[in-house]
Amino acid sequence: MKKFIIGKDLMEIFPEVEIGILVCNGINNHVVDENKYADYLANAQVEAQKYIAEDEFTANPVIRTWRDAFYKFKTKKGARCSIEALLKRVSKGNDIGCINPLVDLYNGISLKYGVPVGGEDIDKFVGDVRLTLAEGGEEFITYGSDESDPPSEGEVVYKDDQGAICRCFNWREGIRTMLTEDTTNAFMIIETIDGKSSENLNAALDEMKDLIEKELGATVTKHIVNSENPEMVICE
Repeated sequence: MKKFIIGKDLMEIFPEVEIGILVCNGINNHVVDENKYADYLANAQVEAQKYIAEDEFTANPVIRTWRDAFYKFKTKKGARCSIEALLKRVSKGNDIGCINPLVDLYNGISLKYGVPVGGEDIDKFVGDVRLTLAEGGEEFITYGSDESDPPSEGEVVYKDDQGAICRCFNWREGIRTMLTEDTTNAFMIIETIDGKSSENLNAALDEMKDLIEKELGATVTKHIVNSENPEMVICE
């Protein structure tokens, strides 16, 4: 059995944290047409303009919420929430390119709903997955590197029994569990921390669930994990 658990240490800092989860089984994530979701991403980028309406980028509520959150724990210099990174590209007129079907779909959801979204390969997890504060020194190798770059003590991480999976919430992903074309079972995450986003979170989860089922042929179950329900079973 593998579980996802929000640590008590994380909830002490973010008592209103709410993580939306989709467990997706039997996915066909192979790229047949590299540009299949180009229009989908382009439309999502248009919708995302509403999240960056303020002239001062950091004054926009989505950006401000996550900037303030990142001040509450130890971060690597320059670390920014994943939705900020996407919206920054949109604000500069840079297109979000296609990568693989799952990543394209979740990038579109992230832009459309103004939330951080990520995904991991369930079959690469070693033991339970925790959203917690790093002890410091956990193994972590990111894309484009062959050397471990461990999180600092007190940094917010997703981790399993082998090491860190993702650093600073959904800022930087490790290569070990990343989604690839060969992924058949995926663990998708949408993050909120302000206690005001339940309706938006559920809408984003429902749309992403529908897309993954229809486009990628998966069987998908939806879960919400928070302080009242801090864990769920990923697979038996």
